[in-house]
Amino acid sequence: MGAKMADPVVRKVLANGLTVQLLPMANFHKTYAILTTNFGSVDRKYKLSPNDEWKTIPDGIAHFLEHKLFEKENYDAFELFGEHGADANAFTGFTQTSYLFSTTSQLKENLEVLLDFVQAPYFSAASVAKEQGIIGEEIKMYADNPGNRLYMGMMENLYPHDPMHIDIAGTVESIAQITPETLYEVYRAFYQPSNMTLSVVGALDVEETFSWIEDNQAAKEFISAPKPIRYPIISDSSGADVIKSRTISMAVERPKVMVGLRGLSSWSKGRDRLKAKSAIELGLEMLFDDTTDNYLQLYNRGILDDSFSFSFEIERGFHLASFATETDQVQAFIDEMKKVLENAEQLLVADQDQFEATKRASLGRLIFNLDSPEAIANRFEGALFDQATIYDEIAVLEEITFEDVLSATLNFIKPMCLTAMVINPLHND
Repeated sequence: MGAKMADPVVRKVLANGLTVQLLPMANFHKTYAILTTNFGSVDRKYKLSPNDEWKTIPDGIAHFLEHKLFEKENYDAFELFGEHGADANAFTGFTQTSYLFSTTSQLKENLEVLLDFVQAPYFSAASVAKEQGIIGEEIKMYADNPGNRLYMGMMENLYPHDPMHIDIAGTVESIAQITPETLYEVYRAFYQPSNMTLSVVGALDVEETFSWIEDNQAAKEFISAPKPIRYPIISDSSGADVIKSRTISMAVERPKVMVGLRGLSSWSKGRDRLKAKSAIELGLEMLFDDTTDNYLQLYNRGILDDSFSFSFEIERGFHLASFATETDQVQAFIDEMKKVLENAEQLLVADQDQFEATKRASLGRLIFNLDSPEAIANRFEGALFDQATIYDEIAVLEEITFEDVLSATLNFIKPMCLTAMVINPLHND
């Protein structure tokens, strides 16, 4: 597949524990920075030492913290970014929370805004009460969104007793329990520099940028604290608790269905996890891509249409695949997805000659991302893949063989921990 690409990412762990990753991109005018903490919605219980009691925190607090950190006593971080010509945003996932900006100028000033607002929390009773109202409305909006209900319903089926079944934003009841004191306590536990990574990609000078960041961090005092011990997020590692199917009704024009497949594998090394991810994604493409015979046959029979999509997700502590479409033949779709998965070995072997083309297409998409600072920075997955970069991902993908794909895909599928989530149209009486 050619010579291995050199990895130009420069990484340094600062004295306070913050991991900084810089990737200079020649001839680019834009710079993208993302500051991520290894804390997300699934982190509902923790303790700071083995002898402590487990602390249970309200569902949705990671997302709530993300919202509240932008608002300070006398300024709003969004406004500061705007004054320095940057676009800023943030997002919370199951296992991490990220704060980001992109800019074509004033990189030093924007980096300082990013680090300062995330590392200087300010919470008051009045601002917390106001945010409870705002996020409460957001939660109700999610509850009325069929796409969100379909996905979260599938997650509830796959992980009925685990925190992944709860919406990232929490519930109206859970966020009502949040206080300034709770926010400060959780912030101190999970927003330590040693639990965070700053990645900056694009138009930058490595030495100069490191100097700015180090000066900013050296001027601050951080309370030394142990990394939090997290409560296990999987209660039944056998997958026996998976709910096989569930149906609800909403105001949709056509039935929506999502089939979920829960993986039970575990990996001790991040690079093994990355290889498995790449191999499984290739396997699923060979089985379900819109150029495959499987897809075309189901399309021609009207069992699925252009709304069909599939994905593989892997995060700290869990992984799954999902297959979704709008269809009037709901049961047929469920049966056919199961049939393809059950016959994956024969189907993959029969289409082995398509492996190289599928792999080249996947490599092409990854290499295309090298032209996007955002795409590169957003692929830094920290400890999950042992600090792998997009260049590591390309190298791993280049080395994957068909036998790797077959083995990883079958290990993922074989337990067959399947569920189906269906949303039917409301009946008009």
